[in-house]
Amino acid sequence: MKLPDSLRDQLKIPLGTLLLETQADKKNIQKYLQKNSYIITVGDRTTKKMIEFGLIPSLQIIDGQEKREKKEPPKLANAIELTVKNPAAEITSQSIDMIENAFTMQPPVRLFVDGEEDLLVLPVCIHAPENAIVLYGQPNEGLVIVKITPEIRNKAQSLLDLMK
Repeated sequence: MKLPDSLRDQLKIPLGTLLLETQADKKNIQKYLQKNSYIITVGDRTTKKMIEFGLIPSLQIIDGQEKREKKEPPKLANAIELTVKNPAAEITSQSIDMIENAFTMQPPVRLFVDGEEDLLVLPVCIHAPENAIVLYGQPNEGLVIVKITPEIRNKAQSLLDLMK
């Protein structure tokens, strides 16, 4: 599925709460987490930040880049590592299958994307478990925190349905 130009502006609107860069610290992030939260990060910088805070994401989706620059992925012991191809501005059916499969595995799971991971927030929001919290970066603004609810699932599905 390819991202149509008509959808680009709509995807710039955060799906959840936007914490500005200056507010995205451990204390503020923890306000959105419950003791049993299933934490999902999409993006290298977000994943690295959570690991540094000691908030180990159950599912991490990274592509080894930050703002189009190659970066070394954060170290993580004992993670199940998966790889999937997902070209920029697309969501492949293999990526969706891999995300669904990752939710059945013992965390932590790291999904390394050969291509671009940004749009994978949509299938993650559709398939994530009920108690999940999805965190992803909003370029040059901060961190978006999405609590998975039926409304979020429907919104993500509606956006996905607009892709061809």
